[in-house]
Amino acid sequence: MKEIPLPLVKANQIGIVLFVLLSFVFQQPWFIYILFLIQVIPLLAGAKGNLFIQLAKAVIGRERLKKSEGQAEELARFNQSIAVILLGISAAAYLLGWQVAAYAASAMVAVAAIVAVMGYCVGCTIYYQYKRWKLLRSRSHPS
Repeated sequence: MKEIPLPLVKANQIGIVLFVLLSFVFQQPWFIYILFLIQVIPLLAGAKGNLFIQLAKAVIGRERLKKSEGQAEELARFNQSIAVILLGISAAAYLLGWQVAAYAASAMVAVAAIVAVMGYCVGCTIYYQYKRWKLLRSRSHPS
């Protein structure tokens, strides 16, 4: 199973938190638009990392990354997909003038990222429950 080194995953999470906080502090939706693009382009293009991950790779170095623990690439993409959906909702809400919805959606991403940096992955829990549901469903409805 392919893995992404945890320092790169954490760099992405910290980048997310930083951009959401900047959007709140300066009350500028442009930070959310940029963050959405940083997250969605590599996800859709199948690239090996977004801007935050590329910067972290340059700073951390290959040898240190090889020695670090990892997160399954499938799980990281699932988590990134959730973030992209919520950031897309936030961006759309800003464009429609729905400030409360925009703040709520981007705050959910930031809170999940903060909690993940501290060690608990909300997306991982959702992923596990989804996989469990799929397995139980396949057992009860054999083809």
